[in-house]
Amino acid sequence: MSRRYDSRTTIFSPEGRLYQVEYAMEAIGNAGSAIGILAKDGVVLIGEKKVTSKLLQTSTSAEKMYKIDDHVACAVAGIMSDANILINTARVQAQRYTFMYQEPMPVEQLVQSLCDTKQGYTQFGGLRPFGVSFLFAGWDKNHGFQLYMSDPSGNYGGWKAAAVGANNQAAQSILKQDYKDDASREEVVELALKVLSKTMDSTSLTSEKLELAEVFLTPSGSVQYHVHSPESLTKLLVKHGVTQPAAETS
Repeated sequence: MSRRYDSRTTIFSPEGRLYQVEYAMEAIGNAGSAIGILAKDGVVLIGEKKVTSKLLQTSTSAEKMYKIDDHVACAVAGIMSDANILINTARVQAQRYTFMYQEPMPVEQLVQSLCDTKQGYTQFGGLRPFGVSFLFAGWDKNHGFQLYMSDPSGNYGGWKAAAVGANNQAAQSILKQDYKDDASREEVVELALKVLSKTMDSTSLTSEKLELAEVFLTPSGSVQYHVHSPESLTKLLVKHGVTQPAAETS
């Protein structure tokens, strides 16, 4: 029965569903997971890297984490070619706002603007939804640190902790149990590593299989976006007991 309704983005099924949007969400469910957690002094984003080839020049390329503006970054789960278009759109919108008003664009306004674009692709014929979900982390003077999640339908919401991609339901269950409102950034990093190690498909978590980024304020009051290097990730994994330190060879 559904085959009559799922070939067009703009046609509702008799149950009131848009199958193309649901198919886009299924595509995200098969992608590497991404987790965002809000701390009292920052926001932590962590993602599972699916591309782990030794031939890939990882020092200059990112798979999961992207900077949108000086005060906003995002983690991605889904089809990366779709994500690149939306990230560039968000960067242009942020710069236009800064040029016009001489101040950074509020985080929620930027997220809402991008979600309006995503929603349009579920409404007009000849288009398909973007097969990507985002976790936006940022800071502005109005609401401080914020974490938002958006999906292919154009919906978005503010979260204290959220997970998208593969095994997101299992990750959300762990976050519900272990998340604390007054957690520091260091405690949130430990929680993020714990959740990813328990929900990712690989048996062991190493620095080559994940990306970790933080958004926080420097002592001078400016917003800092920091992506951890593989060496830093290895130290964090050992520190928090996620992996064992490498044995020294004599």
